[in-house]
Amino acid sequence: MSLDVDYCIALRAYALCTRRQARSCRGDLVYHSAVFRIKELFSQHNCSSDGPTSSAKVPSTSRPVVSELCDYENRVLMSGSAGQQKKYAHCGLFGDPHLRTFRDEFQTCKVEGAWPLIDNRFLSVQVTNVPVVLGSSATATSKITVIFKFFQGCTDQKVYQATTDDLPLAFQDGTRSGGESGSLTVVERGGSGVVRQVKIQARYIGTSIIVRRVGSYLTFAIRMPEDTLDFSEGNGGLQLCLHGCPRNELIKEHTLGRQSLQPRLQGTNTELGSLRPPHQVYTVERATAKCRETLQVEDVYFQSCVFDLLTTGDPEFSMAAYGALEDLKALPPSKLRQNPPRTPRLYNRGASHTGGCSR
Repeated sequence: MSLDVDYCIALRAYALCTRRQARSCRGDLVYHSAVFRIKELFSQHNCSSDGPTSSAKVPSTSRPVVSELCDYENRVLMSGSAGQQKKYAHCGLFGDPHLRTFRDEFQTCKVEGAWPLIDNRFLSVQVTNVPVVLGSSATATSKITVIFKFFQGCTDQKVYQATTDDLPLAFQDGTRSGGESGSLTVVERGGSGVVRQVKIQARYIGTSIIVRRVGSYLTFAIRMPEDTLDFSEGNGGLQLCLHGCPRNELIKEHTLGRQSLQPRLQGTNTELGSLRPPHQVYTVERATAKCRETLQVEDVYFQSCVFDLLTTGDPEFSMAAYGALEDLKALPPSKLRQNPPRTPRLYNRGASHTGGCSR
């Protein structure tokens, strides 16, 4: 209760100070943004505009209220940057795997094994990609590990890990939140059937993450403020979301061949392990029709859907592309190119191909 009283006193003092600057700051957008925000804070914290503007207590070192400190948007306001709209960046990984980087570049990569997507002073994200289909280099994400690093006053270190067998609604320590005033939370989003979704909200760094399980595999999407990222070339080490895939891991083009996708199976089922033959053999026409059931616009997500069906024969992959597009809408970057990132055309509409896809 004392904390609320002190907060209202400080807020009234802040409001009084800004009113005294009204004449000299007339027409200043930063000033008017601050005035508007102060009114919002009065309402949010149920503070009266009438009352003392100084505490009777012995003065102490002034510190922001913890709940305000652990909210990125409020921290930006208190830093005096209210008039400067913060920019956000988006990164997504889905399907066989397709990567949309923080730079709004679209790539298709091999990246089998464990790879870092993000590794900065706030969090680390690592994915593990495994082969999907016999006779193809197709891979898909089977494990995602997110480490939220200690942030003074807001959260202890928290680890979230999802696998193809388990999409938990909690961090590894069993909790569903961290720090003060919900500065870090895990919640389930809508999802049913072959698709389940979890959203992680890290308010103290202005970051949102969506992890989906689509059939037997996982997808990942994140939105972060650009000022928490270091886009400098050569900095940050190997981070796929920041710098993209290494050149030797890039799939430079989607090429359709005339050979059947059906591999030659050798060995026993035990020797095959988790790999399996393709569910179906898709022609370009069938794959296109299947993807059009969920994706109406023939953009990079549509192309990725067709590519994945031709490569794996697994119809669940069409939902991965759809989910990734929905995540882009839910976690949009501040600037999205009017024309989608370019990838080579998958096929020539005038040609008749059968479903073979070489990589």
